[in-house]
Amino acid sequence: MSQNRQYELVYIVAPEASEQEVADLHTQVEQIVQRFTGTLDKTENWGRRKLAYEIGHHREGTYVVETITGSGELMKEIDRRLRVTDAVIRHLAVRVDDDLRVAERLRGERKATQARRRTARGLPPEPSPSERRGEPHDDQDEDRIGMEGVEVQR
Repeated sequence: MSQNRQYELVYIVAPEASEQEVADLHTQVEQIVQRFTGTLDKTENWGRRKLAYEIGHHREGTYVVETITGSGELMKEIDRRLRVTDAVIRHLAVRVDDDLRVAERLRGERKATQARRRTARGLPPEPSPSERRGEPHDDQDEDRIGMEGVEVQR
């Protein structure tokens, strides 16, 4: 079953690795994805960050997050390659398509429940823009006035 699924791949590159080495590693992942006819949906280089705990005498590393759509075989190959790459001090691949599908279904159910309740109260199914919470008000002075009418200094 070579079904396309969505994965999030996070890898941490040793801090002494140059920007070019990080770019080469990304190119390697890209080539594997192309060879297995997957797609590299998104790449985020989070840059150099402090690690939560020391890994092999490293206290920080360069974090890279890739969103990949492809087969399990593709992810097995990426996993195999990252394991033998010395510059990578940790990596993790997580399948996210199920979570996204569940979240989308729950969002749809919440909207349906909201529409049903609003209709039962005699309101239109969708709230109007003025009813929405968290929207900025037209009155700019209102946000400067604190409790009991005392003006808040910024």
